[in-house]
This record gives sequence, structure tokens and C-alpha cells, in this order.
Amino acid sequence: MEYTVQKLGLLAGVSTRTLRYYDEIGILKPARINSSGYRIYGQPEVDRLQQILFYRELGVSLEEIKEIITSPTFDAEAALREHRKKLLEKRAQLDALIANVDQTLAQREGKQSMSDKQKFEGFKQKLIDENEKLYGEEIRSKYGDEQVNRSNEKLKGMSEEEYAKVKELEKAIHATLAKAFESKDPAGELAQKAVELHREWLCFYWPEYSKEAHLGLAQMYVDDPRFTAYYDKDQPGVAAFLKEAVAVYAGKE
Repeated sequence: MEYTVQKLGLLAGVSTRTLRYYDEIGILKPARINSSGYRIYGQPEVDRLQQILFYRELGVSLEEIKEIITSPTFDAEAALREHRKKLLEKRAQLDALIANVDQTLAQREGKQSMSDKQKFEGFKQKLIDENEKLYGEEIRSKYGDEQVNRSNEKLKGMSEEEYAKVKELEKAIHATLAKAFESKDPAGELAQKAVELHREWLCFYWPEYSKEAHLGLAQMYVDDPRFTAYYDKDQPGVAAFLKEAVAVYAGKE
């Protein structure tokens, strides 16, 4: 079956302006232009639009989508399986938050009790899922499934006070690192204080701490652009500086 731009827009729930823009940037071109000058879309274009909308729902940029679906190695079936996996993860996050809201409403209505720990379970699960999505493959490859799973369980078991402490530590680490970075001395007092704060922060997540693992993680901050971007967002070079400071800390007796 074939569709004009208006009919395809109505079918997919997108505007004709959006479809024309997709044509302009080369992400979804019509199958042909008819004698009246109308864009005509066939089944392959319908299927491609579905793929584009799946990726958009998952927060992927149009630039990235274009690179993915125009690649010679693009596998539509494999992409659909990956979409399904990601959407299930997203649904699990939403289900956890909805359950949290339901419990909170029930508590307020006097129907059931709710511990302080339960109030934050949905948010902590969302944090775990987001970390898995961004860094899971690399972290699991480096430290193994058992270590990562134990770390996730430790996060889920945090009390309200512990969770608040973690967030405060994150702010303190960035603030102290920023000041230490100005000195350019990874062995200096401020830099070593930042590393100590970082160690304290890690201990909220790791089942056990070791200097070797700490140094390995700091190296990953330098090797992986996503980690680097997190620490370098305020000042380029902070991730490498932290790694040098951790190396000094790890070398101490």
C-alpha cells in the first residue's frame, strides 16, 4: 500500500512538517514523487518510519538514527529485538515508579504502612537501570557480573540517610576536584582529599574496596569518553587529573 505525506502522517501520528524534514535530512525519503508533485511512500518507508519513531522514543538523536539506519550493516530484525529489550527496561522503570506512587498514596490514605527505605526504591532502581544502559557493558566486562550485581543490590539496600549522603559526596567530590585541579598537583592535599571523598563514595556502592580496583576505575575514566565527559564537563582534563591523584593515593602504604 502507498501513502501520501498527509496519509502517512495521520497513520503514524506525526506532522507532515516532520516527514518533510526527514526527507530534507535524508533519513526518510519517499519512494517516489508522483506526476502531481506529491511525495509517495511505500511499505519500506513505512517500516523505516516505524524504526525512526522507536529510536526517537528511546531518546536517540536524529543524527545518530541516520547513522544507524543508513549503515550497510543495519539489521532491521536485530534492531527490533533491541528496541523491545530497551522498551521493556523502560517499562520496568516506570512500573517501579508507579508502584512507589501507589504505595505512597496508600500510606497517606492510611491503608498501609511504608518505610522510608521503600519511598526511594523506585528512584534507586531507575538509577541502576540508567547506569546499566550507559556503562553496564564496560563495567561488567571489567569487574564481572557478580561484582556489579552485588553493587546494585547494595545500592537498592541504601537507607534514606545513606542515599542523601551519596548525593552530598558527589557534590563534594566535584567541588574539591575543581579546586585541586587549579593547583595542577595530583599529590597535593586538596587532590588527595578529593580522592578520599571518591573512595568514601565508592564504598557506598562496592561490596569491598581495594586501591587496585580504585585505580582501575580511574583509568576507565580516562579511557572511556563517556566517563571522561562526566568529569570534564566543567573543566577539560579533570578526569586525567583524578586518575593521577588516585595513582598517588594507591601508591601510598
